[in-house]
Amino acid sequence: MQAATEGTDDARITELLRTRQFRPAFDLVVQRHGPAVFRLCCALLRNRAEAEDVAQESLVRVWKNLDSYDGRAALSTWIHAITRNRCLTALERRRAELSLSDETVARAAEEHVAPESSDVHDVDATLRELVAELPDNYRRCLQLYYYEEQSVDTVARLLALPAGTVKTHLHRARGLLALRLKSLGLADARLWLEEGA
Repeated sequence: MQAATEGTDDARITELLRTRQFRPAFDLVVQRHGPAVFRLCCALLRNRAEAEDVAQESLVRVWKNLDSYDGRAALSTWIHAITRNRCLTALERRRAELSLSDETVARAAEEHVAPESSDVHDVDATLRELVAELPDNYRRCLQLYYYEEQSVDTVARLLALPAGTVKTHLHRARGLLALRLKSLGLADARLWLEEGA
């Protein structure tokens, strides 16, 4: 019975969009899909306060793009994709904020005071720079898998990719990183890269 109601709600939203009645359509989107958007944000971000913010950002993005919804994908799939992308952006933003934390600043200061101890930190910084330069599809898989410590299956679900594709992206990303590290003269580049995926 619930599935029938959901289908009816989405059909009504789609009809409102077709007739360019965006405000009532959006009100129904919030009523019908708002709770699912929030649950997805909670599951991906694992932080309720951040999930609330990102859920709101996602719904704002839905509102701004309602006129571009073309019906090729189910409405729920389209909203889910927007929410997932907002969550990935939030995860990247979180990682960037962590890299600018007091601990990192303190470590950088120590490196300037004691240059003889900076080698490992330099390699770590270089590796992060190289990761940032990877193609987006490889970089996202690698960041979620290694930095966010997500499983291959979770990365696949988050990025809407088959698990085999995620494994391929991880393998190719590691290969590119190994080549770049080698070209920079870093010995045993594979020591910095896990082969487990």
